[in-house]
Amino acid sequence: MKALLSKNPGPPSSLVIEEIDDPVARKGQVLVRVNIAALNFFDCLIIEDKYQFKPPRPFSIAAEMSGIVENVGEGVSRFKAGDRVCGYVQGGTARELVVAQEAALSHIPEGVTDEQAACIMVTYGTSYHGIKDRGELKKGETLAVLGASGGVGQAAVELGKIMGARVIACASSDDKLDFARQCGADEGINYSQEDLKARLKELTNGNGVDVIYDPVGGDFSEAAFRSVAWGGRFLVIGFAAGPIPKIPLNLPLLKGADLRGVFWGAFTARHPDENRKNIDDLLGWLADGTLKPHVDSIFPLAEGGAALEKIAARDVKGKVLLRVN
Repeated sequence: MKALLSKNPGPPSSLVIEEIDDPVARKGQVLVRVNIAALNFFDCLIIEDKYQFKPPRPFSIAAEMSGIVENVGEGVSRFKAGDRVCGYVQGGTARELVVAQEAALSHIPEGVTDEQAACIMVTYGTSYHGIKDRGELKKGETLAVLGASGGVGQAAVELGKIMGARVIACASSDDKLDFARQCGADEGINYSQEDLKARLKELTNGNGVDVIYDPVGGDFSEAAFRSVAWGGRFLVIGFAAGPIPKIPLNLPLLKGADLRGVFWGAFTARHPDENRKNIDDLLGWLADGTLKPHVDSIFPLAEGGAALEKIAARDVKGKVLLRVN
């Protein structure tokens, strides 16, 4: 089978296409022929050995996918050959065939496309776990989303509205804010031109933001935290801007506020039943049209490096996908 591989640490241009042996589904496993693999910002970090998870080389990028069950291993009862499935398998789906644990997969509901299904796991899974489980977002509260036009940002905007929040989108350009408004955002802040802290305070009548969703990091994190409400929750998602911020610890003390980490990958492993309930919610919203994932672009597998360069340049609104089969 063909696979997109990282053989040495390097930029997206270092990825290569090679023929490798077909995998075999063993006990409790499912062999899936991948139709669509979905990329995320952390794929840019993994290939340069800058992520907390460093898989042995050679490895394939892309942690989520949709496809067709080829066959199943001993003991698998939920799936059979021919089933349409989607799933999160930590990495390695940028290849024609992938083996997944039975528990990592879900059936794709009728009427949901392969492209939609491939979008749902990481970005929506992270954002839903973040704002529901970690942020404890309540109907009527205010949610501020940094990086609101990116993969997890767009998902957080859309899910925040579904959960009944007032959503303030924060992004680096007016074009990105227009996109966030199309996804349901009520307000927008261009933090390349406006004072983030002052505008968040202004838009909340000085009360501050109940939940802040931050996948950006860098200089924006402290400014955002300084606008948090009394008893607010600041969600640490990631560091797309590069530098890991150092928040002064007197800020959560003075505001009675929480800094809460959101590590969805670890959550899926530690709490698989809770994660499955979340994924079922998301797939249900996909099926009834409540969720409408936005696909920025679709690249063929052979152009996976170019697809990842687009993400690294932060030139993305929504998801970037690879068409594998």
